[in-house]
Amino acid sequence: MIVYWYPKCSTCKKAVQFLDDRKLSYQLKNIKEEIPSFEEIEGWVNKFSIPLKKLFNTSGLVYKELNLKEKLDTYTAEEQMRLLSSNGMLIKRPICVLENGLLIGFKEKEWIELLGDKNA
Repeated sequence: MIVYWYPKCSTCKKAVQFLDDRKLSYQLKNIKEEIPSFEEIEGWVNKFSIPLKKLFNTSGLVYKELNLKEKLDTYTAEEQMRLLSSNGMLIKRPICVLENGLLIGFKEKEWIELLGDKNA
């Protein structure tokens, strides 16, 4: 399991705590320093049928600075994936990459459904 996170993000910290509470092993990657590649993003989209828009951090500063709310629909899927792979701060976080799924953002109910509830 790979978890892309931003260490200053409180939601990311909650996700990591969720994993630690369940004693699950994972590899942490700082999304700002270890940006998912175009190929990784394309793989997620294809394997898990993820709408590209769901991967964007729409509340982030970079998204707003680039005025992507107005422009994103004019970009092709390839252009959107290249944009995501160019700046980790454009990507919604945390992202938990598993063999059988992808968790985007931290919604505890979704994480429980895919990873299970607390250990005994």
